[in-house]
Amino acid sequence: MQASSKNSTTAAAPGVNLVNPRDVGGDVLLLDVRGPDEFEAAHIDGAVLHPLPGLNAQAVARLAEGKTASVLICRTGYRGRQAAERLAANGLTSLTVLDGGIQAWKEAGLPLVRGQQTISLERQVRIGAGALVAIGVALGYFVHPGWLILPAFAGLGLVFAGVTNFCGMGLLLARMPWNKRRKPDTPQTA
Repeated sequence: MQASSKNSTTAAAPGVNLVNPRDVGGDVLLLDVRGPDEFEAAHIDGAVLHPLPGLNAQAVARLAEGKTASVLICRTGYRGRQAAERLAANGLTSLTVLDGGIQAWKEAGLPLVRGQQTISLERQVRIGAGALVAIGVALGYFVHPGWLILPAFAGLGLVFAGVTNFCGMGLLLARMPWNKRRKPDTPQTA
């Protein structure tokens, strides 16, 4: 990675640099902060998975030993910036965010390791909540008005999830058989 090149690295926020996907190279730590389902669907070869919610600065520091920099990867760059800011606050340096995230990497035509394609947990929650609303309204209209409690429950659940950042439906869906992952042959998480 050409960290000193003005074209390849630009400032995103104080202490956070961005790197163009085509300029990533050299002896860098590729740290993917997306969720396991996103990582399994497509990731950069050699990237290490360390999801943002459980980001551990000490573990990242161990992974980055001997590397020239750490490139933080997410879907679009937003979570990468959050991770960089969190790690910088814990004293880590040489942090760079992949500008545009994995989407920009893909658009640049760069290679990805592809795995099992699944619907993201976030989309599954939206599908589930929407289904509860539609079913509740239909049952409330055609069967009994008492069924309108179902869409009200779904709406209140979404508001609660937005306010508290705790999604019970997401936790429930994560335990469903279609969201269970086989253990990789080699460790991919930090």
